Amino acid sequence: MRPIRSLLTAFVTAAAAAGLVTVGGGAAQAAAPMPAHVYAPYFEAWTGDSPAALAQQSGNKYLTMAFIQAATKGSCTPYWNGDSSMPISAASFGSDITTIKAGGGDVIASFGGYTADNTGTEIADSCTDVSRIAAAYESVISTYDITRIDLDTEDNSLTNSAGIDRRNKAVKQVQDWAAANGRTVQFSYTLPTTTHGLAASGLAVLKNAVSNGARIDVANLMTFDYYDNAAHNMANDTQTAAQGLHDQLAALYPSKTDAQLWGMIGVTEMPGIDDFGAAETFTTDNATAVYNWAVNKGINTLSIWALQRDNGSCPGQGASDSCSGINQSTWQFSHTFEPFTSGTTTPPPPTNDFSVSLSPASATVAAGSSATSSVHTAVTAGSAQSVGLAVSGAPAGVTASVSPGSVSAGGNATLSVSTTSSAVSGTYTLRVTGTAGSTSHAATYTLTVTGGATACTAAQWNKSAVYVGGNTVSYGGHTWKAKWWTTGETPGTTGEWGVWQDLGAC
Repeated sequence: MRPIRSLLTAFVTAAAAAGLVTVGGGAAQAAAPMPAHVYAPYFEAWTGDSPAALAQQSGNKYLTMAFIQAATKGSCTPYWNGDSSMPISAASFGSDITTIKAGGGDVIASFGGYTADNTGTEIADSCTDVSRIAAAYESVISTYDITRIDLDTEDNSLTNSAGIDRRNKAVKQVQDWAAANGRTVQFSYTLPTTTHGLAASGLAVLKNAVSNGARIDVANLMTFDYYDNAAHNMANDTQTAAQGLHDQLAALYPSKTDAQLWGMIGVTEMPGIDDFGAAETFTTDNATAVYNWAVNKGINTLSIWALQRDNGSCPGQGASDSCSGINQSTWQFSHTFEPFTSGTTTPPPPTNDFSVSLSPASATVAAGSSATSSVHTAVTAGSAQSVGLAVSGAPAGVTASVSPGSVSAGGNATLSVSTTSSAVSGTYTLRVTGTAGSTSHAATYTLTVTGGATACTAAQWNKSAVYVGGNTVSYGGHTWKAKWWTTGETPGTTGEWGVWQDLGAC
């Protein structure tokens, strides 16, 4: 889901693993828990940067340090960045973490990440001994005297059921260890998401945690890299993704209140242009919208990937680890999100807001057939307001409409989709958007057309291009072949004996 990034972890001495030594020296003390609402951007630990220096320069009190992993597949020993020269000890970031703590902040240590999850070096994928996985977590907690471990789980780690089970069993062991030793310990899962909540693989990770009795304090969504070829307002997509997660958590934790569920949610944005490209660009205006929404909902964690990207030194460039790709001032996203940590534990009165969802959210139809879906709206904050509904994204040969075109939030409508026999076979994404004032939310509908026309593969005819005998073009849903040199002659207008030969519909 994200650019290849390195990681954090290391085994350390037996004394540290037993919780007897901290980076400051002396006996370990119970560290203060993380704030109930915290902005903690990811810090790329493999860059050689000083986390304390960048925290001071950017104004951040809290950082999520990424990543910790094994050096080789099959190992149970964690290192920062999987680098055996960077063990979990005071020699690796110890003085930086002490400085951050002295300034009233703290760090979250993140295990995993794309590289580890893709190479089998994520600690629970690599190590088959649950107790040694737990000891790795405990060594980081006690060595740096921290209270939260982040488990960045993506790519192959989402399908490694044995690793998922070992990881959650180890989390439970650590929680029991912490309780016995008077420590506060939290665990967060950082997971990829769709625009409407976790995919089945991510949800399975949390379900397994519940079955193992492991308490997950924060479910943190990576609200970027959707790779769905859809139009995106990244702020709106953050909100619909989190609403979907909220509803999933409600089913997993039925005894929790609405406020407690929102208090389990985190979101991590990727400032500027993400790995997919410019279609998924998180703007500075998006950041303001997400901040206001996060305060209103009372979520637990705001973050960005990553602190080193929070600058505008490479306009137009995507997927960089060192800049956002958009015009912005240095640390602009951090300065927008930093107030979330302080003064926002009690959200202000909610403004009116709503959500949009579809049931079902997909259909497969034969060309010439039709399908319907129920459009559901709900009040998510404040009171009900009038929501206008529209649908976009229908390809040629497909018509789509929503009726009625306006409902009061909490009401329902019907999405009607019909196809003609000439519709091209394929899978398409339709987008149903609800708008109330300046606020809009959307839900996507996946339509698969079968038995229709075959998509044209030849390049579209160009009036100014020069073609020679044997060249093929697409025009008007047909493929055409030039019999000789031609330019400016429209296919289908030159007659049977003309330059363009009709090769049939495509």
